[in-house]
Amino acid sequence: MDGNALSLSIKKMTKVFPKGEGELVALQDIDLDVIDGEFVCVLGPSGCGKTTLLRIIAGLEPKSSGSMVLKGKEIEGPGPDRGMVFQEFALFPWRSVRRNVEFGLEIKKMPPEMRKETSQKYIDLVGLKGFEDSHPNQLSGGMKQRVGIARALANEPSILLMDEPFGALDAQTRNQMQKELLRIWSETRKTIVFITHSVDEAVFLADRVVVLTSRPGRIKTVHKIDLPRPRNRASQEFIKLRRDILDELELQRQGV
Repeated sequence: MDGNALSLSIKKMTKVFPKGEGELVALQDIDLDVIDGEFVCVLGPSGCGKTTLLRIIAGLEPKSSGSMVLKGKEIEGPGPDRGMVFQEFALFPWRSVRRNVEFGLEIKKMPPEMRKETSQKYIDLVGLKGFEDSHPNQLSGGMKQRVGIARALANEPSILLMDEPFGALDAQTRNQMQKELLRIWSETRKTIVFITHSVDEAVFLADRVVVLTSRPGRIKTVHKIDLPRPRNRASQEFIKLRRDILDELELQRQGV
């Protein structure tokens, strides 16, 4: 990881939604710098604006004020420099695995042979070689999410944005996908911003864990996770970090 190159820089970013005759402040004065190749998890109480933050980075939702710069360029809308992975998979049921992965490449009008070569590279990377012609209804939940990750990576974005991607999976599959994602991340060194409700997942995956307050969402704390990988969930250091963040969230819930 390059310790100096900045991938994403968010300064004094606020998001306000109209609500009746008034307004709802969803996010307030968000300041966050993400280093190139860094894995950042965002945690916080339900309704604190985690998904809204991700949607603004993706360009799917406009910010109300402040700045948000990706690789030196202000974010003003969606773009191929950001790859998005959703909890609900968002695959096209009538398309095969290969054609789902190629979707963004078709929009970019990449020539067919280059499309096939690129899609195969990422199908292989996520461990789906041999399933190129399968359709989503023939895949398990974990396999569907692998397709979603391959599709996002095929556009070769600067940053991967993941909105609770493993939230719909059973515990065993979720743990396996966390390990697979770390393998993929170590091979691609993509910058990742990952939204989760799970403290355990955040401590297992992240270089840093960003904790948001209740609405309006502000950054309360940033925890640097200095544990070697692969991480042992049973280690005293892991348990302490998880407990500290859980205690912090519980104090927030109590309004302390």
